[in-house]
Amino acid sequence: MAAGGRHAAAPGEVTGPGRPGEPLKPRRVAVLVGVAIFVFAADLISKTIVVATLSNHPPVRLLGGFLTLTLLRNGGAAFSIGTSMTIVFTAIAAVVIIYIIRVARNLRSTTWAITLGLLLGGATGNLGDRIFRSPGTFRGHVVDWIELPHWPVFNVADSSIVCGGILVVLMALLRIRMDGTREPQ
Repeated sequence: MAAGGRHAAAPGEVTGPGRPGEPLKPRRVAVLVGVAIFVFAADLISKTIVVATLSNHPPVRLLGGFLTLTLLRNGGAAFSIGTSMTIVFTAIAAVVIIYIIRVARNLRSTTWAITLGLLLGGATGNLGDRIFRSPGTFRGHVVDWIELPHWPVFNVADSSIVCGGILVVLMALLRIRMDGTREPQ
């Protein structure tokens, strides 16, 4: 132990930015990638099934009408805002994806890894729709299919993005940095 009861860094040991002499937490990139792949796959599989089974069919009401499965194609953003701006939303999603990939190398917080994985998987899922679905390349409409009472129709990617956004706010309120340390108060 070093003076003051702190861990003395061993020769060649990398220490964290939070407290001198404290060992650096391992990177959490694998957690981020795992969550992103899971969300992307769940989104793609669910959209594929919905398009194959609900095209040209009436909505399916479940749970006494609390949940309705309905196929909608959304050329805009949340709440169908900006339906003529698909290329803008495509660019925004691409920038978000690039940002997450860039900050991943400094990621040492499991909670931040899950949060960014949710955002990355959701953004990638909806970006795939915008690039590859009809009416054309980079003009595609996002497949939405989950309907709850008094709420816009959404998909797995949308719910992942919302959950990730809520976690970003919570992490900011708790002052937890991406390296796993807390900001001093």
